[in-house]
Amino acid sequence: MSTTNLTNMSSESTQNYSADSIQALEGMEHVRKRPSMYIGDVGVRGLHHLVYEVVDNSIDEAMAGHCSEISVIINEDDSITVEDNGRGIPVGIHQKEGVSALEVVMTKIGAGGKFDKDSYKVSGGLHGVGVSVVNALSDHLKATVFRDGKIWEQEYEKGKTLYAVRENGKSDKTGTLVTFKPDVSIFKDVQSYNYETLSNRMRELSFLNKGITINLTDKRKKVDDDFKKESFHSDEGLKEFIKFLDENREPLIPEVISIEGQKNDVPVEIAMIYNSSFNENIHSYVNNINTHEGGTHLSGFRRGLTSTLKKYADSSGLLDKIKFEISGDDFREGLTAIISVKVAEPQFEGQTKTKLGNKEVTSAVSQAVSEMLENYLEEHPNEAKIIVDKVVLAAQARHAARKAREMVQRKTVMGGGGLPGKLSDCSEQDPAQCEIFLVEGDSAGGTAKQGRDRNFQAILPLRGKILNVEKAMQHKVFENQEIINIYTALGVSVGTEDDSKALNLEKLRYHKIVIMCDADVDGSHISTLILTFFFRYMRELIENAHVYIATPPLYLVKKGAKKQYAWNDPDRDKLVEDFGTGTSVQRYKGLGEMNAIQLWDTTMNPESRTFRKVTIENAGEADRVFSMLMGDEVPPRREFIEQNATYANIDV
Repeated sequence: MSTTNLTNMSSESTQNYSADSIQALEGMEHVRKRPSMYIGDVGVRGLHHLVYEVVDNSIDEAMAGHCSEISVIINEDDSITVEDNGRGIPVGIHQKEGVSALEVVMTKIGAGGKFDKDSYKVSGGLHGVGVSVVNALSDHLKATVFRDGKIWEQEYEKGKTLYAVRENGKSDKTGTLVTFKPDVSIFKDVQSYNYETLSNRMRELSFLNKGITINLTDKRKKVDDDFKKESFHSDEGLKEFIKFLDENREPLIPEVISIEGQKNDVPVEIAMIYNSSFNENIHSYVNNINTHEGGTHLSGFRRGLTSTLKKYADSSGLLDKIKFEISGDDFREGLTAIISVKVAEPQFEGQTKTKLGNKEVTSAVSQAVSEMLENYLEEHPNEAKIIVDKVVLAAQARHAARKAREMVQRKTVMGGGGLPGKLSDCSEQDPAQCEIFLVEGDSAGGTAKQGRDRNFQAILPLRGKILNVEKAMQHKVFENQEIINIYTALGVSVGTEDDSKALNLEKLRYHKIVIMCDADVDGSHISTLILTFFFRYMRELIENAHVYIATPPLYLVKKGAKKQYAWNDPDRDKLVEDFGTGTSVQRYKGLGEMNAIQLWDTTMNPESRTFRKVTIENAGEADRVFSMLMGDEVPPRREFIEQNATYANIDV
């Protein structure tokens, strides 16, 4: 691996971590009434966020150099246990509050050592709401502290203390153990934890905090007579993260380029590599939080990358034959990069509060990138030429894409080119009330047109399998007729040359975009092709919750006048058993085999249908999955399909 070191990280704090290090900022009486203000929502995302808040406390201990191992357990009843081997939350009496510091941490919102700069220089987590919010939103929580040779404990119900902190034995170990059960009266629609969601986040945290071991165990299921479990540990941090993300891509250079250290008092860690793909994959983090909307650290990275590479390419004469200007985008095509910064007082902006606003971070990251790349390019001239050749190829493709993009723009509604001929539009004019179904083929499209409610449902049939954008250059994407039809039907304009994937969501004609394909292998492939296109070129649609997957049934089970639909084999078998002898089963090979009434009843009627909302909980994992599913490497794709064929979760 190629690594450039900056100045050493600052030495660990020698201040005592005691009861008075804990500061209570405000009460938490509104948490139970307004939970979404604190955890985002009370659905799947909010439920899992509870785990992240508790784990963040342990990560803070690790970042301060006092914790090396964290264990997360999903218990049989979907309660969660998180244990670390840190110093243990202080249990002494807090001077200001007059109760144990443990009780302050657990019952006062915003209370914790992370607000005391002597205890933690920087801390994980987005807003520092902390474990007190988890306590408030839990039916029951028990905190156990191993500290000063003793075991201390306290329990709570719905955030209220059941008894004062008490001693319960002796122990030589140190650390904190928290077990909580989310309150079903708040999380009404979802109470079960998804193992893969937690696994992805724990893996991500292990990469972002090298040297820490994070164990995840699921006691709800067993594998080979043992509980399902994984252990995550990374010695090389972001370099290993890059390898993980790019394991299904062909690298152009043999080494991951990386840097770690401080610049202008900002701890910066960066890793990057070029591959043969045509996509830019940059993931940015602040204090372990994925900043989906970017911010000043991402701007600094792009500035440092572009200026340094352009300066090298100009001075080396590698661009002498190029007759057009090289843009910033050209330097990032085929680039996978991760930027991680630690900021003592992060300022977040943007719609979802995940855009870093600290201006001082821009120059820190820009300088770090410039220093890293200057050293690498000087020491690796062969690899430097490969990178510049990739940039030139990207620039040539961009010029071809400009013409194709202009053609798409002329055909959009904004350009006056009209709607696609195959689109059956709806009469409703309010986009918030409208939905469009992207349907596989003319046969299914015809059935959908007959079965729909034409007041608010539009149908766009797609001919065959759309282009696999994962393996196509940009101009080929914009020349594809089916993709042009999607752009023009949705009404969104293609982005500018500076940002070819930016959309004008104000012009979006339908706020529900539903992918409706056959419930078979070909249908799944087409759905994945469309999702890949949305992820790579229209990600804002997914991020703003506009994309859904329809779920048509696989079977119709009948006996006389009695009939019922089944969406999978186990449901079919149960219906056959319940109906008894004389039962017949019809297998739907495609949507076209249903009549219009059946398609409406099972798949399109808002009163009875089931849609799956497509979300991006983990952009890095989604990027890895799409590159694996739609790339050239067959073995990992086969393995993924074998593992997920029955229980595939489309919400990536």
